[in-house]
Amino acid sequence: MAFFGLGRRNTHEAAGLRLYGAAVAAARDPFLYRVLAVADTLDGRFDLLCLYVCLLIRRLQREPEPGPALAQAVFDAMFRDMDANLREIGVGDLSVGRHVRSMWEALQGRSIAYGGAIDAGDTPALETAIVRNVWRGGAAPAGAAAALARLARGQATCLDRQMLTALAAGEVRFLRAEEAAQ
Repeated sequence: MAFFGLGRRNTHEAAGLRLYGAAVAAARDPFLYRVLAVADTLDGRFDLLCLYVCLLIRRLQREPEPGPALAQAVFDAMFRDMDANLREIGVGDLSVGRHVRSMWEALQGRSIAYGGAIDAGDTPALETAIVRNVWRGGAAPAGAAAALARLARGQATCLDRQMLTALAAGEVRFLRAEEAAQ
């Protein structure tokens, strides 16, 4: 007798986890916090992680299969991680789902705003979305929003140049934040 879904793993799960891990590492670049003055808090780290994951998912969704399946695997890895992190910091079982849903909605909104602005080449819209999300609508330090917008465009270009076969193997390269922000 088969137990549906038990023991089966998504064929892209391992690659998605490695891609997500690379996005996490890139979002932790000290330049983002020290120089661009993104808040080194749970919210600030989440905002930057969303930026990197949005860029990665955007890249993967623009490809034929296995691109969309890899994008889903990255998304799944992120939200398994968010669930585990919430539990680790003591969020109760009954409210984890609500928090994860809020995070999912935040990622979706950012994906639309960032991806749309990048695709349209609309730098003011990208900067506005970055200020709204990363600095929560407050004042960004002088030049920081423009630098983060350059970083987003630079990372998007870097991702666009990478082969789908490498991405499908879980191999991705992000530029150093300082380099991408130039």
